[in-house]
Amino acid sequence: MEVILLEDVKSLGKKGETVKVSDGYARNFLLKKKLGVEATAQNKNDLKLQKQNEEKLAKERLEEAKAFAEELKEKSVTVRMKTGSGGRSFGSVSTKEIAAAAKEQLGYELDKKKMVINEPIKSLGTFHIQIKLHPKVTGELKVVVQEA
Repeated sequence: MEVILLEDVKSLGKKGETVKVSDGYARNFLLKKKLGVEATAQNKNDLKLQKQNEEKLAKERLEEAKAFAEELKEKSVTVRMKTGSGGRSFGSVSTKEIAAAAKEQLGYELDKKKMVINEPIKSLGTFHIQIKLHPKVTGELKVVVQEA
């Protein structure tokens, strides 16, 4: 019996794949636990349409991420930092502070976990931070660190 998997099944296949299994395994395990459906012409067509829709959505998300990356390139965020004598800083600027400043100043909801800071920001000046917007798209944000 051919079955279209609705979820990943260990040692059988991934979601969306059509696999050939014994009738008993299909009826008693896959269909009963709703891990798959019988591969009829209707179900195969539904799967094909669903895959086309998912590809279209993925393409749209990629285009949105590219557009947002271009928009971010032109923007900058100002973060204030306490400094002592001689311009020495107390601590460093974190991704949490950068995300909060971006939300406050630009209105963007940026994920602090997706920001990449190669070296800790412990001095005043201008820095460029990499932000992973999509698995294939990385944006850049200019961060200006000023004295508080």
